[in-house]
Amino acid sequence: MEADSMSEILAAGPTQQAALLRAKELSSRDLTVATLAAVERENARLNAVVELLADEAFDAAAEADRRRAEGEDGPLLGVPIAIKNDLDVEGHVTARGSRSISTVASADTELVAAIRAAGMVPVATTTLPELAIYGFTESDAFGITRNPHHLDHTPGGSSGGSAALVASGAVSIATASDGAGSIRIPAACCGLVGFKPTHGTMPSSGGWHGLSTQGGLAARVADSALFLDTFGHFDGPLVDAAARDPEPLRIGVSTSASAATRALPLDPAVKQAMDHAAAKLSDAGHDVTDVTIPYGLDAKQLTVRYLAGIRDSTLTVDDPEKLERRTRQVARLARVFGPRAVTRAIRAGERWGSTVHDDLGVDVLLTPVMSGPALPVGHFDGKGGLRLVLAMNSFYPYTAQWNHAGTPAVSMPVGRTPDGLPLAVQLIARRGDDVRLISLAGQLERSLT
Repeated sequence: MEADSMSEILAAGPTQQAALLRAKELSSRDLTVATLAAVERENARLNAVVELLADEAFDAAAEADRRRAEGEDGPLLGVPIAIKNDLDVEGHVTARGSRSISTVASADTELVAAIRAAGMVPVATTTLPELAIYGFTESDAFGITRNPHHLDHTPGGSSGGSAALVASGAVSIATASDGAGSIRIPAACCGLVGFKPTHGTMPSSGGWHGLSTQGGLAARVADSALFLDTFGHFDGPLVDAAARDPEPLRIGVSTSASAATRALPLDPAVKQAMDHAAAKLSDAGHDVTDVTIPYGLDAKQLTVRYLAGIRDSTLTVDDPEKLERRTRQVARLARVFGPRAVTRAIRAGERWGSTVHDDLGVDVLLTPVMSGPALPVGHFDGKGGLRLVLAMNSFYPYTAQWNHAGTPAVSMPVGRTPDGLPLAVQLIARRGDDVRLISLAGQLERSLT
């Protein structure tokens, strides 16, 4: 196959790659060889890879080709995937962006095991900030990961390595996890679709006292839907929903953030993207109105779960002395939060997530993902514990509360700045309403193309 054709296939997405494999127009081995070469090439400029899994990938591709030759036809059989290095991959260190972890995983974690069972081909593990804490992917252990759209800018975090590889076109899908925005922020920085599903729907989720959930990063809504359908449990098929328009919905538009975050003023480019998305949704027949989200006491309990989750993560490492100084400082902020405070906070999130949409009289919320486009690398350098948390909350004030609520939320690309940085908006539905949300995301995507 010619190089240009293979480059197009790599950028086509997992849905189309799976279709080509099903039609036997190429083999999983051919696709894997090309993917590994592209990952290695792009990593030289992005620094997005922890480990290249070449030998294992060739074995997995051969097994996928054998399974297909014997008549098997799984939805993602033979498709390459990158794995964020927060998931255990047997025989490898799950470093989680840190020099403090050295233990080799004795078994695959649940989602990785499911990925292998589905016949997908893990080709690499991807970078993240230490213990998945930060909204940028820079660490003492693995250095700076860069945005493929602009190398002087961050791909976001914590799933920055996954986002960078997918946005570069090297791999069509990558796992990602989201404890406070870590799927949606990298998606927004890199121009991808980042769908955080309802909590409890995906395997290997539940970290940070239930704030964190697993998902994937892809370029298109249909590809995100296929990944989630394959490994999650939802009220209906997401792939079918992504292809059809939803019924007319009540959509509340909000740029308000909790006063506790001290949100930065919204960048005019993000405001323009918000207005553009709102106009497209209104043109599609939805009732689009401005609302102010009520960030009351229940919503503010997010801080307890977030900081306690970070603190508890630091207690699981092999050598705490090797943690970054800023990580130790952030962990110390949670020293006053005991088990009862965490339990109360979890209950508060459940209450808030079950009422916020009804209190506003809307089906879906439309908000920013971040206060501006992707930040330059090194933007947060020199900030210790409290100052760093406050600075991140100011720039990323729109995502973490939906982890607290447990609701599905998706970052959708909506144009770019004049210098090529992606812009995005966020759609948020009620807990359990993933099917409706991905239907709306698909409709918005089609209206923007």
